Amino acid sequence: MFPFKTSCISATFLVLNHIIMKFLTYLLSTTVLLIVSASSYAQKYKTTADTGKLNVEYVKVQNNIADLTVKLAAAQNDMPGFQTKATTAGNDAQSAAASSSSDASKATNGNLQDSKDAKKSADDAYDKAKDSRSANNNVGKQKDKIRKLTEQLREQRQHLKDLDAMRDTINAQLPKN
Repeated sequence: MFPFKTSCISATFLVLNHIIMKFLTYLLSTTVLLIVSASSYAQKYKTTADTGKLNVEYVKVQNNIADLTVKLAAAQNDMPGFQTKATTAGNDAQSAAASSSSDASKATNGNLQDSKDAKKSADDAYDKAKDSRSANNNVGKQKDKIRKLTEQLREQRQHLKDLDAMRDTINAQLPKN
């Protein structure tokens, strides 16, 4: 009995091994085929007949680059204003917090009016803290906007380089005078 079980297990192992190897072979060959075909068809414009379409797309990309450059410059020029507002709001919040703290210490030993003043001061400090947080959030949003515009501009410039390469390929096909 013992040898029969061992041979049965080894036969099952061989069959599973064969199925797995067959699957991996198909997977590998399909992957190689896709990579080769994708790289050969990567160039969108290939012939001189595609020159018109290439030129239209080239102009669109150049216009996108110009628009993104203007938006990026505006966002970068707005950044110091956002930072100034955030700094001012932070300073206001700190001074309001200090005032609130001193009013609260007076209220512990004072009368009802001191308590009312302390509450008003605390509310004011809370509002100033919210304003400061909002101003800091606006700075973060502006930084994120600048980062996104910079990334879009980089992508458009790369696309323009790719179009230039396609144009060079097409020009190489033209007959020499």
